[in-house]
Amino acid sequence: MLENNFEKLYLMFRSNYFKRLLEVIGTKETSLSATESFCVEIIYLLDKPKVSEFAAYLNLSIPNANYKINSLVKKGYVVREQSKTDLREQYLCVTEKFLNYYGLNDKMISMLMQGIREEFSPQDVEKLDEMIQRIIAIMRTNAEEQV
Repeated sequence: MLENNFEKLYLMFRSNYFKRLLEVIGTKETSLSATESFCVEIIYLLDKPKVSEFAAYLNLSIPNANYKINSLVKKGYVVREQSKTDLREQYLCVTEKFLNYYGLNDKMISMLMQGIREEFSPQDVEKLDEMIQRIIAIMRTNAEEQV
């Protein structure tokens, strides 16, 4: 039961995100394709990865990763930031343009949080918050063990 309900919740979040994402993907030269959107979201979630870290995470060759990154840079969603300690290293950073684009889920999450606060007691909301924090910690630990 827990597995099925959690999967339903996850799929609802993802389907809403992709629905809203596809609504704003246009045909302009600076619009993101679905693949580009996925790549820039990964860069954001990895929090300023090196090119090699991005490539390794997606199991891409460095040239293929650079090809995808260059397209995102050209469209203004990512910038390369030179390491101050090792000039051979570059970090990938998302731009304000991406953050505006990424905020697509903000409205849905805000509405969901308002509904949760109206539906549940403050104690239940606090317990839910604690559980979510623990779930995030479990997921991080599992991700680190897979690397």
